[in-house]
Amino acid sequence: MSPFSFLSAIITRALFILLSLVAVWRVIWVKKHPYYWLLTLLFLPLVVEMIITLRKRKGLDYKWFSPTIFLFLISIIPSIWIMELHHQQNREQDSKVAKLSQRVSQCASLSQRLRDVLSNFCQDSWILALHQILLILLIIGKWLLPLGGGITRDQLSQLLLIFVGTAADILEFNSETLDDVKESSRELVYVILGVWTWSMLQFPCHLCVVFFFSSIQGDSLWSNRSTDLWSIVEILFIHDGPFLVVRLIVMIHFGTFHQMLVFFAFKNFLVVILNVYRLYILYHDFKLSVHSPVGDSAD
Repeated sequence: MSPFSFLSAIITRALFILLSLVAVWRVIWVKKHPYYWLLTLLFLPLVVEMIITLRKRKGLDYKWFSPTIFLFLISIIPSIWIMELHHQQNREQDSKVAKLSQRVSQCASLSQRLRDVLSNFCQDSWILALHQILLILLIIGKWLLPLGGGITRDQLSQLLLIFVGTAADILEFNSETLDDVKESSRELVYVILGVWTWSMLQFPCHLCVVFFFSSIQGDSLWSNRSTDLWSIVEILFIHDGPFLVVRLIVMIHFGTFHQMLVFFAFKNFLVVILNVYRLYILYHDFKLSVHSPVGDSAD
């Protein structure tokens, strides 16, 4: 193993653990109970994976699935869930406290006002900052991880570009949709966080880019267009499909309408419909190729 690959493997996992540790520390700060330090036990699988990968695979990542990224998500997602649920439970109370703090600060000194402003800013922005850093670190971490066998740099560059677009969509979905949730809609918060967690599985899985392209035609649609089909499956069942369902629930069941929500719901609807149409085209073209006379070219 080259020194660069060794350092890349170590540094990437160290950054993952550091961000997860910051998330756990913030949970303890918010919940004010030390037993939340038990969340650090979720770091152990990532450490074990690092040792095994460095010894058995010389630091190289896998081709179709990244255990490093998957275990990183396991280590940090529970902390984000706890903070999101705490924020939703205390949203109304926090707003009242902020108003009271603002009134009190009118009679306070300039330094005290500054401390209050910074405190309120941190309370409102910590979760969003963790979401943003998490998505950025997933992209940078995948870039830094040593390439696994069978993955070219061209495929890695395509994968990173896909990750950038995916991360932007996921961040928008999580932040905007949770802001639309009313204080009494605890069930919807669980649904949104569940869909968000489900969508994050796109980062450790990268089958839509690195599937092996074979020049030999198979006898099924999957064997011929596996990469295209997997991309459609991701969009319909992991990304735009679930996002569309949640946004429709917010609009129809909870009666929340605004310009951005309608726009992104319509965007998800277009993506879903276009991919269903693309699936039909792939199936139609495959059927034509199967039923075309074999001897026409010879004649």
